[in-house]
Amino acid sequence: MNKKEQLLNEISEFSKETHGSTNYDKDDFFVVGESSDQYAPMKYLCKKLEWCNSIQDLLELSFVCDSLDLHPNDSFPKWYEHQFGKKLKRSVSKEINLLQVPDNMVIFDAIEMVNEAYQALRGHQILMNGKNLPTQLGEWYAKCVFGLHQKKSTSQRGFDFYLNDKRAEVKVHWADTSSPKGVKIRKSLAELSDYCIVIYIAKNFMLREICFLDSDFVIRKFAGKGHTIFLKDPDVAPYFFSNSNKHLDKVVNSSALLKYATPTWAMKIAEKFS
Repeated sequence: MNKKEQLLNEISEFSKETHGSTNYDKDDFFVVGESSDQYAPMKYLCKKLEWCNSIQDLLELSFVCDSLDLHPNDSFPKWYEHQFGKKLKRSVSKEINLLQVPDNMVIFDAIEMVNEAYQALRGHQILMNGKNLPTQLGEWYAKCVFGLHQKKSTSQRGFDFYLNDKRAEVKVHWADTSSPKGVKIRKSLAELSDYCIVIYIAKNFMLREICFLDSDFVIRKFAGKGHTIFLKDPDVAPYFFSNSNKHLDKVVNSSALLKYATPTWAMKIAEKFS
């Protein structure tokens, strides 16, 4: 039995009985099982599985972490009430995060269909701006590949990304080639973050490159007098994943990285994760 099978088995076992007399209801992280009525607290799984010591161990198994507050789940409150004999208060749900394995086959098929739909709509001059979908898809790629934790922002930004306890600014660029002006990042956002991650997505919605930079390096090397930083390809190319190994250790899910990469890019970087 592999690690994922062991994990799902323990989640199933936990959900077979109620746990109102325990303090597992106070856990902030719950792992989703094979069905919508199966969950288990991370603390319980760490006790049961000797190889499971932290969230990182699950991220490396292709799990993705989502805030319940940001991504509501209708079945979890019912499960929580049944398990612990109490309703899930709003103050508690705001702190809860769910870890689950995305259905990659469904997602991959959907990406292919979306690409076909975009091509047809562009051909008929109906769709002129696809910014919203590529941006969200790129952020999702970053979350999967680096195990970023997406949390609601205390500002008006909507949400922020965190890599462990460090904040990451994720910028998505959707095109087969970069603009001569470069990728724009607001200087104020770079100053508020620890990392700047640029996700380059090809027109077919697949990953074509990633650039992972320390924010203080970006500010020191590229910031001018204005409010905007421009990361031009000639300047940041040495830090592309294709050319640099510096931040490859930040990748927690290399299988997702290679799965959603364009074939050409996947061939370039595959040996880095072998």
